[in-house]
Amino acid sequence: MKGARGWVVAGVLSIALAAVAYSIQPHQDSPEHSSNSDSANGTSAVRLFAEAMGHPTDQIAGSFPAITPFALMFVFTPTSPYTSDEAERTRLWVRSGGILVYGSEKGDPELDRVFGVRRLEGTASVSNEVGNPVVAGVENAAGGSEVTPLDPSADQVAFLRTPGGFVIGFLQRVQAGYIAVLADPLVLCNGYLDKKDNARLLADLLGLAGANAPVLFDEYHHGVNVSDLTPQAWVMTPWGAALLWLLIAMFAGLILRGRSFGPLIPRPAEVARVDAEWAVAVGQLLRRSGARAVTLGLLASATERSLAARTGIPLQPRERFWNALWVRAPEIAADLAQAENALVASASTEHDLLKSAQRLHRIAHPVPDERRPTT
Repeated sequence: MKGARGWVVAGVLSIALAAVAYSIQPHQDSPEHSSNSDSANGTSAVRLFAEAMGHPTDQIAGSFPAITPFALMFVFTPTSPYTSDEAERTRLWVRSGGILVYGSEKGDPELDRVFGVRRLEGTASVSNEVGNPVVAGVENAAGGSEVTPLDPSADQVAFLRTPGGFVIGFLQRVQAGYIAVLADPLVLCNGYLDKKDNARLLADLLGLAGANAPVLFDEYHHGVNVSDLTPQAWVMTPWGAALLWLLIAMFAGLILRGRSFGPLIPRPAEVARVDAEWAVAVGQLLRRSGARAVTLGLLASATERSLAARTGIPLQPRERFWNALWVRAPEIAADLAQAENALVASASTEHDLLKSAQRLHRIAHPVPDERRPTT
């Protein structure tokens, strides 16, 4: 009962530690800029803004199927990387008339490859982000304090720069569609839409699509999916961190308590067997195997060999042995003949067999009379 109480206490402490670990996770933070997050760096306001402008909205989650044609899709900072197939399907979708708004601080390798997005090494300090006439009415935008600038090609038209002239946003026509790339996605996040011309920038990007075009948000690449099973993917989530702390607490509890995973099973003590038990066991084995006659023959032959050695009479041939034994030691011969006849006639049980064997043993190895000391 005492041991059970200890386990209950350890379990309660483990659950309490897991709850504390879960509660201190930064739930009001969304570094991946999820459209499910209301935090300052989340993008739930973008979804509400699009709905207010008459666009039906949806999220891509659980799987990454074929994207709705002629829609606008926001991709913010993928934490689960695109596969080459997913990136290629996205590129074909843009070419056929889709509009992709791709905002990421460091970028996704496959998306950068298929759309020719090049990024400069290092970061640039940003106090103000300057717009140009490509996005109407956007003169200044506000986002992060540091950004990794882009290196656009000739057909990638810059629409947002740092005061030092580094490009941090460009627009590119891809056959029938468009792609807008932002090196600083914070300008579209909840806590920044009310700063400077950020909301106007979002309205201009939504205006690239038709009036009633669907607006999609890629949440599939913000979670753990088949293409991302690394430990970092779930440890960085609140539930993953809580589970990790629970496992650590349970492991530490087991070490501190020094308990095994079950009660010790005592090994049964070995019991010494007496010679009589072994004799009876051998007799039972021989009897069950149909070797009763063999047993009787072995007992009689052993006794005759012992007598032959003691009296000096050759054992073979057996008839001569018996004739000589009757002449040289008639009392022993009579006792042996009687014992052998009794062995054959009455050895129906293990007890009779053992009794007859003891009688033959006394004939073969008689105990000498004790001699009393003379006074």
